[in-house]
Amino acid sequence: MSEGTATRAGGDGPFAADPLDRSAVAAVSLITLFVVALATSQLTAAKVIALPLPFALPVVGPEITLPGAALAYALTFLASDCYAELYGRRATQVVVNVAFLANFLVLALVWSTLAAPGIDPEVAAAFDTALGPAANIVAGSLLAYVVSQNWDVFVFHAIRDRTGEGLLWLRNIASTASSQAIDTAIFVGVAFYGAPILLGSGDPLQPGILLALGLGQYLLKLAIAVLDTPIVYLVVGAVRE
Repeated sequence: MSEGTATRAGGDGPFAADPLDRSAVAAVSLITLFVVALATSQLTAAKVIALPLPFALPVVGPEITLPGAALAYALTFLASDCYAELYGRRATQVVVNVAFLANFLVLALVWSTLAAPGIDPEVAAAFDTALGPAANIVAGSLLAYVVSQNWDVFVFHAIRDRTGEGLLWLRNIASTASSQAIDTAIFVGVAFYGAPILLGSGDPLQPGILLALGLGQYLLKLAIAVLDTPIVYLVVGAVRE
């Protein structure tokens, strides 16, 4: 029986020949990391945190203000860049866009849980406060995700087409840095300015505050993009050995 026949017959798919096949295990692991990080970022985006800096930066000030989802969301770019390097552009685009649709499943499950009557009113109220996603945050995060993640895949492979397998560090940093800039601009602009005006969900922030909020977030995301480059090399190297 061929591998394709085994897959259609409900066999073990890519694990049919070897249950510990390195490439197949890596593919499943990276997709799992991507989806888990994305779902976590949806659930933690509403909390705004402040990270103190050892010194004040121009525009940003003495602390960086960013959504609690920043670290979880940064992991999606780590996972997608590793996946893109190992399995190609089309496969990565499928992962990115199927995960985008999965966002709506996460939101539907959260909203259905919040809408269900709770036995303890205090617990129900705490769930509403902690998990009730604001319309402006949802709109900003969804739009930012679908644009920035597809841009990340496009830039990563545009550089790879010109450099071959070399300069992995360049395409990892360049694709993530540019896509995170797009992501930050869209998220901050929509969630804290556009959506409040169009949807009436709160007051829009002043331009100076928007700039400080966006710049602070981007600096942290850029630092993560640089720091995760050795991890990308480790993952790719381990799979290709």
